[in-house]
Amino acid sequence: MLGAREPADALTESLIVFAARRDHVRRVIRPALARGARVLCDRYADSSFAYQGGGSGAPWAALEQLEAWACEGLQPDLTLWFDLDPLEAARRRAAAREADRFEAEDLAFFERAREAFARRAREHATRFVRIDAGQGIEQVAFQVAAALQERGL
Repeated sequence: MLGAREPADALTESLIVFAARRDHVRRVIRPALARGARVLCDRYADSSFAYQGGGSGAPWAALEQLEAWACEGLQPDLTLWFDLDPLEAARRRAAAREADRFEAEDLAFFERAREAFARRAREHATRFVRIDAGQGIEQVAFQVAAALQERGL
């Protein structure tokens, strides 16, 4: 069928994602840090380890190499991991909007992604804070505020 194509495999997708991350580091993050600004990202390399690594099966070691090259060793001072049971996440998303390509993946994908986030949190424990996103919005906000206050941010 003209115009139709197979989705990229996990490693190819990882290369694309990390190319975008490198561009973001070079065009936005590094210049902002050089000005003394604080930078807040809703996705960074940890998400690639979860989605392309855990979810899609890209090799962890390859992701580590891509991260080192693309992000030039730049790591967040703090990573807030909003941890939520995949079934509850799907329920909430369905109540809000149509699923995008990632959100349309099966439950097993999100269980693997969640475990990859947990692995990443263990590997980088000094910068990760797990936020229990299964609670109400007020409790989630309290956890975020407490994490920021604890870090002096």
